[in-house]
Formats: sequence, structure tokens, C-alpha cells
Amino acid sequence: MQKCPSCACPYGYAVSEEVYNCPECAFEWNPNEIKKEESQEETVKDANGNPLQDGDDVVIVKDLPVKGAPKPIKAGTKVKNIRITDGDHNIDCKINGFGSMALKSEFVKKA
Repeated sequence: MQKCPSCACPYGYAVSEEVYNCPECAFEWNPNEIKKEESQEETVKDANGNPLQDGDDVVIVKDLPVKGAPKPIKAGTKVKNIRITDGDHNIDCKINGFGSMALKSEFVKKA
């Protein structure tokens, strides 16, 4: 038995060698495809498509305006020791002169 990825029912059963079915919501899935999709979604990529991980150093690729700050974060600013998080702004970091920030991965590249 496998857990249904749609409704989390623990009673998913095998219909064939590669297809499982849920008795509660009638969802059909291939467990191998579900695992591939999950692993692809979990990776955070920079502006060039390189995967990012916790502890990486990145460089800002364009000027980023900061609400409440008199000046933007300049392109080329190096950010050390990032943390990957969930959500729209998926990088937490500290930037010298600005403090703690949440950045979008599309505005940085791996250093």
C-alpha cells in the first residue's frame, strides 16, 4: 500500500506494476513520477539555472530597491552563507549595510 499524493489516504493499492489507485478519491499515480516531480520542485536555482544550497555564496545581478532604505542594493554585491526557504522570496541572508534580507533566487547568481 502507498499513501495517496492527492488526499493522503494511506490505502492506495497497486492496479498494475507502475500504477496505483486511491479508494477514497479515485486518484491514479505512478510513484516513480511523483518522486521525480518532488525532487525537481525542491531545487532552488539562480538566474543562470545553477542549483543553490544552504551556505552558498551568491552575487546580486541587478540593482534591487529596498523599501525604507535611501539607496538600492547594487548589482555585484556579494552575499555569503545564504539559507534556502520556502515561499516567493526563497533566500534568507544578511547583507552588509542592510541587515537581514529575503531575496528571490532569480536576482542572484552563484559566486
